Amino acid sequence: MKVVVIGGGPGGIQATRTIKMHNPGIDVTVIRPEPYSVIYCALPYVIENLVDREKIRKNDELVTGVGATLIKDKATKVNFDSKTVYTEKSGTFSYDKLIIATGANPFIPPIPGNNLRNIATVKTENDLEHILKYLESGAKKAVIVGAGNIGIEMAVAMQERGLETYLIEMQNRVLPNLLDKDFSKYPEEDIREKGINLLLNTKVEALEGQKYVEKVILSTTDKTINLGEHDLVIFAVGVKANVEIFKDTNLNIDNFGIVVDAHMRTNIEDVYAVGDVASFISFIDKKPIGGKLATNAVPMGKIAAYNILGRNYKYQGFINGAITKTVKWRMGGTGFTEDVAKQRGFETISAVGETTTRFPIIPGTKKVYVKLIADKKTKKIIGGQVVAGEGVPGRIDTISLAIQNENTIYDLFNFSYCAQPFQTFFPANNAITMAAEKLINYFEKTNK
Repeated sequence: MKVVVIGGGPGGIQATRTIKMHNPGIDVTVIRPEPYSVIYCALPYVIENLVDREKIRKNDELVTGVGATLIKDKATKVNFDSKTVYTEKSGTFSYDKLIIATGANPFIPPIPGNNLRNIATVKTENDLEHILKYLESGAKKAVIVGAGNIGIEMAVAMQERGLETYLIEMQNRVLPNLLDKDFSKYPEEDIREKGINLLLNTKVEALEGQKYVEKVILSTTDKTINLGEHDLVIFAVGVKANVEIFKDTNLNIDNFGIVVDAHMRTNIEDVYAVGDVASFISFIDKKPIGGKLATNAVPMGKIAAYNILGRNYKYQGFINGAITKTVKWRMGGTGFTEDVAKQRGFETISAVGETTTRFPIIPGTKKVYVKLIADKKTKKIIGGQVVAGEGVPGRIDTISLAIQNENTIYDLFNFSYCAQPFQTFFPANNAITMAAEKLINYFEKTNK
């Protein structure tokens, strides 16, 4: 059997490794356009000088070390009838099974001046090279458009590099896809204390200049941001599935990407899609939703691989647990925010548990805030958010598992937890069970 994988990101790598490790006899060829596959969520840390540039490059041996063939070239066309992939320089490759893992490209809004030369996005090593060129040539200002995970981390990195930094977000809070307004206030305070100019409820209307952006025109303020030749405008407003080479084919593509079923199969026989390029559903309400995270791409890659290997495995849907950081705060969200839940037809109830990361008597203690969001009708947990000085990933993963297991507020009230002075709050309480208990008491009072 011949398997061709188009794309060398997390989904493509995982699919390749899974196939080869379980059946070394299968011929797997990976076609990747970039010289290096990079850990793109670590790009801000290279810019901040926390990590060496070479360390974010993934070793090609992740692919070649399991016996797969790596072709560093760009796929330009796929003929699904003849089962052939065409490349720019390396000729054609036939397949029995095809895995599309072409990822997603950063989106730059269609505003005037969006093609000027000192504009950047944050995804590839070429993007990193572009940004570093300006920093090394004497940049003094950076305008970051979009206050999602990458946007806030890039803003912190630029401020650390000594640049006058602006962070612009069209919604009423930072991290609008991750946190509700009551929780976004913590990173917002941190960002402002850092000296970053945070502008919420603000759009970039236009970019003006001859060769480079000289002025950033904003929607809700009389202030225009003036830039010099070596200053930067960085867009971190989201990504779009990289489906250009499939536009004139019969592949089923919607606004999120290539539509797949639970086996990661497309509408074309023997063709699978995984990762950022794939369109799938929310685990919670079984309706389409965005899910462009490496933590989704990896299990999708595994599911596709195992189905090619003959197993009947299914992917259950996106829960979308994600985490990020500012300076003193770590934060994350999973499932639906209250805003998203209401948009998708849920009546919600939420509560917040507040403890500390260690016994309060121990040095180095930091705050922990946990928000649980439940469906008022079923009392199932459908979302959660955590802001803390440390210890966020474990709590987000716990809430994600509760969503995945369709646990109710009563289940989390009975959640069995551990305690130790240097690592948790007192045994008397836990932020997750505290929030669950508040929800139970709400229901008990309202039902009397």
